[in-house]
Amino acid sequence: MNNKDLDHEILKLIEGKPEISERDIASTLSVPEELVKIRIANLKDTRQKILIMGDGESISNIKATLEAENYNIVRISGSFSALEAVKTEKPDLILLDTGLADLEGFKICKQLRASPRYWWIPVMMLSERKEVKNRVEAFESGADDYVTTPFNPLELRARVGMILKRTQV
Repeated sequence: MNNKDLDHEILKLIEGKPEISERDIASTLSVPEELVKIRIANLKDTRQKILIMGDGESISNIKATLEAENYNIVRISGSFSALEAVKTEKPDLILLDTGLADLEGFKICKQLRASPRYWWIPVMMLSERKEVKNRVEAFESGADDYVTTPFNPLELRARVGMILKRTQV
């Protein structure tokens, strides 16, 4: 059972019997109790979700900066399938490192833009590359913004905030 279906079944059980325990839900649905706890916690989290795809110290700093702004941050390394991560996490914004080891960030951005399921999710590219040609390549691949590292925390928060405001309109 995928997460969307599991969430739906959990909600049905809770609506039918609000006092039902996580253990009873797990037993009824034949899934581990820990999975039920995780899914219920995700249902309760209404913060905007930002999926960060990348590795390195600058990514850790970006994660810390955005968590301080009370965003729900999910970080995945380059070893995880980008499209699978987007499908699982359903982010409001994707921060994508251009130098991911398994598949270059520009290609991932193109895949997202070509997907009928994910084309609308905004993508901000993160890069150590400051050259104009890299910025142009990012925008040609479909990126909404391009930030170079090291980054200014105030500027990053402003850029992320503006992108998320535009998507809510």
